[in-house]
Amino acid sequence: MTDTIRIIGARVHNLKDVSLEIPKNKITVFTGVSGSGKSSIVFDTIAVEAQRQLYGTFSWFIRNFLPKYERPHADAIENLTTPVIVDQKPVSGNARSTVGTMTDIMPMVRALFARQGDKPVSLFSFNDPKGMCPECDGLGRAVQPVLESMIDRTKSLNEGAILLPGYKVGSVNWQMYGSHEALDPDKRLLDYSEEELHTFLYGTGKVSVGGMFNMTYEGLYNRFVRNALKRETSEKTRESIKPFITEGICPVCDGARLSQEALAVTIDGRNIADYAGQQVTDLIEVLAGLGSPIADGARQALERVAEIGLGYLSLDRETSSLSGGEGQRLKLVKHLGSTLVGVTYIFDEPSTGLHPRDVGRLNTLLRALRDQGNTVLVVEHDPDVIAVADHVVDVGPRAGAHGGEIVFQGPVSELLTADTLTGQGLRRAGRIKDDVREPQGKLPIEGATLHNLKNVSVAIPTGVLTAVTGVAGSGKSSLIADVFMNTYPESVFVDQSAIGASSRSAPATYIGVMDPIRQLFAKANGVAPGLFSFNSDGACEECQGRGVIITEVAQMDPVTTHCETCDGRRFKESVLEHKLRGKSIADVLEMSAEEAVAFFTEKAIHAKLRALIHVGLGYLSMGQSLSSLSGGERQRIKLATQLHRTGSVYVLDEPTTGLHMSDVDTLLALLDRLVDQGNTVVVIEHNLDVIEQADWIIDLGPDGGKNGGEVVFTGTPRELLGFKGSLTGEHLRHSVA
Repeated sequence: MTDTIRIIGARVHNLKDVSLEIPKNKITVFTGVSGSGKSSIVFDTIAVEAQRQLYGTFSWFIRNFLPKYERPHADAIENLTTPVIVDQKPVSGNARSTVGTMTDIMPMVRALFARQGDKPVSLFSFNDPKGMCPECDGLGRAVQPVLESMIDRTKSLNEGAILLPGYKVGSVNWQMYGSHEALDPDKRLLDYSEEELHTFLYGTGKVSVGGMFNMTYEGLYNRFVRNALKRETSEKTRESIKPFITEGICPVCDGARLSQEALAVTIDGRNIADYAGQQVTDLIEVLAGLGSPIADGARQALERVAEIGLGYLSLDRETSSLSGGEGQRLKLVKHLGSTLVGVTYIFDEPSTGLHPRDVGRLNTLLRALRDQGNTVLVVEHDPDVIAVADHVVDVGPRAGAHGGEIVFQGPVSELLTADTLTGQGLRRAGRIKDDVREPQGKLPIEGATLHNLKNVSVAIPTGVLTAVTGVAGSGKSSLIADVFMNTYPESVFVDQSAIGASSRSAPATYIGVMDPIRQLFAKANGVAPGLFSFNSDGACEECQGRGVIITEVAQMDPVTTHCETCDGRRFKESVLEHKLRGKSIADVLEMSAEEAVAFFTEKAIHAKLRALIHVGLGYLSMGQSLSSLSGGERQRIKLATQLHRTGSVYVLDEPTTGLHMSDVDTLLALLDRLVDQGNTVVVIEHNLDVIEQADWIIDLGPDGGKNGGEVVFTGTPRELLGFKGSLTGEHLRHSVA
């Protein structure tokens, strides 16, 4: 049978000899609790093997430039097709990468202006020397010295008026100014004449130092610009000058990034920077009125961006500022215009960051890909996305060692009656919280105007759980993650950004229990604590504490083999002979957090391990690599390290990301516990289960981009149910109906 993808005996991560057949040219959604093994099947088995086989068809010259994949642990993986993987990894890109360059729409706009002005296309690229602004090199931003930070006008030169590093009174650098015949070193800078101040900051010529030798004189301001800003400097120097500079909009191009020659070309009074700065939905209308083939091509590509709910973006938006969900949907745009068929599209929770209103648009796109003759595989928790599946594979029954099995496969209609956690979650009706807490006070935000916020003034109530809601682009993150956090910087902000940790970091090290555990082993055995670290003295000498040996040979895929010396346990045999209550250090690192809680009764260790269970990560093994965690798991492990606080303000950015319906209850119990301990909790959230159980809701909108940025509603969930002007309220009514 070649009309299915066949997997036989998959054993990647926690998979227990999994065998299944996935129908081709259908939408198959993989469901299951966090850590059940969904991603191990879809990404680490199917996607890895499909990429490995595809790359194997290229010459070695090309393969040396591509990622190298090891064959997944499975008896057989058959009938694969070319994969297109649309994941949630942050969109790579420096300051020169924008929405326009990433989606390949900007080249069409450049061609439009090149034809209009009869100029080369390269003139309209800020990444080309011919087109970039010479002042900011095409970045749109320029670093400017802050004069008032460089000098103290209330002091004289002899009193240390120059505040820059390296200009200590009497030093060689200081002598240039202290010895200048036109500058009185005992006179306060405040009392300098206009001419003296100009000489001090911008003058030129020669100066005699101590009557011994002449130096070429350069005003302090100009010298700082030349030495610190106009030449390559060390990291240490860049850090030392930070207090004396500010990064602002380039004064020459006014942030447009392009040369004046490029900006002089206009179409109906607008230049290319005006086009790039317009909201996508507005630019569609402008291009529709031009009636040229190039404009029509750009318009069609922009319509695809608008269709996936990103019409509020502009082409000049830097990709580094996009959320994971926005980045994933923009990657999708590149494929929507493709006429390729027979491709396997693989999505990682594409509903992340999407308001329920936008999930319907996403489903339309998934169906369109399938109807073109493609196979669509989706890892997802959202009931609305699960509902459009032709076939569902439910992985479980639970997480980690308690998962890794197929507990259901078949149509959605049968899943609704299945006795699995996903089936139970789909059958559950929404319930509105009526017993809301009374606020203890308020944290006001006044006149917020960042990005699309329209002079927003709103108060965050303290001592309660507040949900900040609204469609994508409505201004939620601008209001809370930016304005609120800048106004109240002592608040604890927990997002899904990567944890700065090496591949050797593990949950035990991150939550701070590894050192006390080593101390316990050392005390029980009368040896040094360093012996119980696989990064130090105790590491297996054969694999250097990795547990595996990675063989990388030119013109071959890497091969990871189990270390026979330590049997994959990372430590020397002599270290494993040292026991604590009958367990070796390797035994402890192989425990899940749940098992470790039962093993360690010591108060300091026990409390920190309980925090992992409270955030729903009891299935993580103590020695698992942090780099293997999903975005949602990263956020929750960060939260676990902050749970001991009281009287704090917690801000969580979409904490339900990556959470199964059954796990949302665990999260809600945790949020309630935090509030009951005297904390204030603010969540930026789309999940209706969380919104229903909040004490207070702040809904932004009414839509995204320039059509958002206003507070549409504030009040309790029950009040939102009866409010007619909110998209969130509309979907809340459907949820509890």
